[in-house]
Amino acid sequence: MDRGDDGEDWVSTSTPYLSPRAIGQAGDAWSEEAAAKGRRGTQRIVHAGEVPASGEVSGLLGVAEGEAVVVRRRVIELDGEPCELTDTYYPAHIAAGTGLAGVAKIPGGAVTLLARLGHVGVRVREDVTAGLPNAAEQQALRIGPDAPVLRLTRLTLDAEDRPLQTDLMTMPADRQRLRYERRIG
Repeated sequence: MDRGDDGEDWVSTSTPYLSPRAIGQAGDAWSEEAAAKGRRGTQRIVHAGEVPASGEVSGLLGVAEGEAVVVRRRVIELDGEPCELTDTYYPAHIAAGTGLAGVAKIPGGAVTLLARLGHVGVRVREDVTAGLPNAAEQQALRIGPDAPVLRLTRLTLDAEDRPLQTDLMTMPADRQRLRYERRIG
């Protein structure tokens, strides 16, 4: 996300993206967050379906490496410009044969569909690292090879600590400010 016209940093928090939407609330959290700031937030699904789990994904989702998982690969855009790449992976027993395995938009978003299917996240773990983009990321994000990126890995678990989904996100570092808030006590 980049600076707004008023020069303020765009501050992104995870909370709106972790809760199911209310009944009748068909929009997604990203579009609404951008609209609240007078911007246009969209996403393009560039691939959806079953793929073999990589070593990283298998470790996060608790499945065997090479086991089938469902992925939704998206390019997140702000005012028509790419600002984030997000690959979201789901265990196949949860997502195969559902809207999560297709390229159509999901009314209310994936978290809402998961909740309707009986899978509600209660715990989230996020890890953030920084690095340089690979060639595919440079092209998709329209950045140079020396432009640092942030990589955010999010794992969502249910009440029994079973993985429901994992998100692997890549964002140009100069367009992001991530905020984490936690109530203490």
